[in-house]
Amino acid sequence: MPVALNNIQLEILKLFRNDQPEEELQEIRSLLIAYLADKVTFEADKAFHDKGYSAAVFEKWKLEHFRRTA
Repeated sequence: MPVALNNIQLEILKLFRNDQPEEELQEIRSLLIAYLADKVTFEADKAFHDKGYSAAVFEKWKLEHFRRTA
């Protein structure tokens, strides 16, 4: 079953119709990773603020054990 590409994928394909050197591909990959990491950080900070968490809560979480047993 074919999968349709999303708008971002189609735009990237249009931008890079020609072969790119491996170095440029690595740079682009790094830029995309940094962009997505910034978005995740922004959303995490927003949720942290919206829920009214303090730095003390975050420090407490760092010491907790969240693993579940089946």
